Amino acid sequence: MAESVIRALYCRSTSLNLSSKKVRDVPTCVSRLTNLSVLLLNNNSISSLPVELLSLQQLEELNLGNNALKQVPCVLGHMESLKKLYLFGNQITVIPPEAIGGLQNLVVLNLNHNQIQRLPPEIGSLKNLEHLSVLDNKLEEVPAELGRLTKLSELNLMSNRLSSLPKQLYQCKGLTKLHVARNKLTSLPEGIRALKKLQVVDVAGNKLSMFPVEFHLLPLKELYYEGNRFVRCEPRQSVQNVEVLSLKELVARFVLREDRKWSSLVHKMLLHYPNLSALLASGSCCAVCSSPFLTTWLECVHFVSLRNARCGGWQGLEEPGEQAAGQVPSRGSLD
Repeated sequence: MAESVIRALYCRSTSLNLSSKKVRDVPTCVSRLTNLSVLLLNNNSISSLPVELLSLQQLEELNLGNNALKQVPCVLGHMESLKKLYLFGNQITVIPPEAIGGLQNLVVLNLNHNQIQRLPPEIGSLKNLEHLSVLDNKLEEVPAELGRLTKLSELNLMSNRLSSLPKQLYQCKGLTKLHVARNKLTSLPEGIRALKKLQVVDVAGNKLSMFPVEFHLLPLKELYYEGNRFVRCEPRQSVQNVEVLSLKELVARFVLREDRKWSSLVHKMLLHYPNLSALLASGSCCAVCSSPFLTTWLECVHFVSLRNARCGGWQGLEEPGEQAAGQVPSRGSLD
């Protein structure tokens, strides 16, 4: 390891690879490599970083993956030139606000395979962040400040404990990929329709029963939704029971049917009975079978609860005293 550092010093290198060197403590002499733009320290046993690393003011990429960190080192919050930060495969449980608040130029942040329970609100200050991955952690919630990441292109929150996503997610207008599989989501934010660049959505293995209204209008190229509890909302024709109609209704239906025939005697004579014509003017016909009727009639209807069965832009209509979702009333008079 010492040879690698000395060689980098002699050559004024812009990158240093100390991966898989069984490093426990980052040698302070690394801080003398002020020209470094890439520093690879992954696959070691590092548990902390020396403050001397603050001298690396041109460092743009830092890989600390697969080490022994228990929290994000606070010294990182002052390395403002960082664009790519990899912290996957550690034992991180806490992200101090001061550790990320100053990373204004960060583009990629990888926190996969840790034990993080929450992201600090300061995550919203990473205004240039494009890729955020917190796969396989213990997240129970995501801060609303995530909506400030207007340049965010890919968000990976797979394999956590999330039961919901913040409604402010719709403010991430540049989002193209959303991975939230294997969580405990029961719904998606209604405003997700505003993400007009969204191309890939993975919600597999959650507890979703429906998609938000207008979800089907998103320009998706890939959608993964298996392992959920989606409600089927397919309209069905009602099963007609035996009807007992009044004589008035039977006659009215006969006259209405005959009136459709231009050559029938009923159609020709109806002009001489204005009162009967006025009565029949209130008649209507079934939207499904087109049969005429006089009395207001309920026919071929499927009631669906808006609260429980709204899905993919299709929704049923409720009336006061609505029937249970999925119940199909048989045809009958409303008189």
